[in-house]
Amino acid sequence: MNPSTLFAAVVIGSVGLGLFVYGKKQRRFPHLGAGVLLMVYPYFVPGLGATIGIAAGVLALLYVATYLGL
Repeated sequence: MNPSTLFAAVVIGSVGLGLFVYGKKQRRFPHLGAGVLLMVYPYFVPGLGATIGIAAGVLALLYVATYLGL
């Protein structure tokens, strides 16, 4: 892993931790699931572009789920 990929993984994991804690306290399953996914997947994706792209996709799906009232 190069430093930029490692930094992106730490930032994305931190956002995931925040979403996980929020989802657990508010009992919001979409936030809880997105948080877990954001914390775990950077360990398995090697590239910076793919890491950022997947994070953007997960957050977009979370936005849609929240907009639909899930």
